[in-house]
Amino acid sequence: MKIKAEKTPMKRSGVPRTAAPRNSINVWSVQCRDCFKWRIIPTQEEYEEIRKKFVEDPFVCSKKINVSCNDPTDMEYDNSRVWVVDKPNLPKTPPGFHRGLVLRKDFSKLDCYYIAPNGRKLRAGTEVASFLKENPEFKDLSTSDFSFSVPKVMMDTVPVDAAKVEVKVESSGGSK
Repeated sequence: MKIKAEKTPMKRSGVPRTAAPRNSINVWSVQCRDCFKWRIIPTQEEYEEIRKKFVEDPFVCSKKINVSCNDPTDMEYDNSRVWVVDKPNLPKTPPGFHRGLVLRKDFSKLDCYYIAPNGRKLRAGTEVASFLKENPEFKDLSTSDFSFSVPKVMMDTVPVDAAKVEVKVESSGGSK
């Protein structure tokens, strides 16, 4: 699965002011099993729904309204943005939480975190476990509902002079 990102100012709490940080994901796309064309998925929630059952129910163009394999691709896999490939069948982010991925400045990998409904940033499974223990209103959740697995950076899309370039990151599901 591939993802796209651009930075925007952050509040001190770590919660985005208006959008994702510039080096996090802001465009979600999935590759069709049949025609291999990339289709943009409008929201992270829809993307995660596709990703959580990607192996048993692969994405095909016809799952998008009024789209078929005969239509042009929504976007090309190229080096106009940094692409990352997500793992299939990761759990969908629990309701009320936000999953964030941030590309490191050296383009080596992404880091994953969750923002809890109270604004607390959770960076590891141990922090999730502590949060769930301290907040009994989330007793129906477990640490297995959270995944800190991160997409792989596709190095062939990283700019040659990466340190001086504005970053766009593309996240997708598919066969790349």
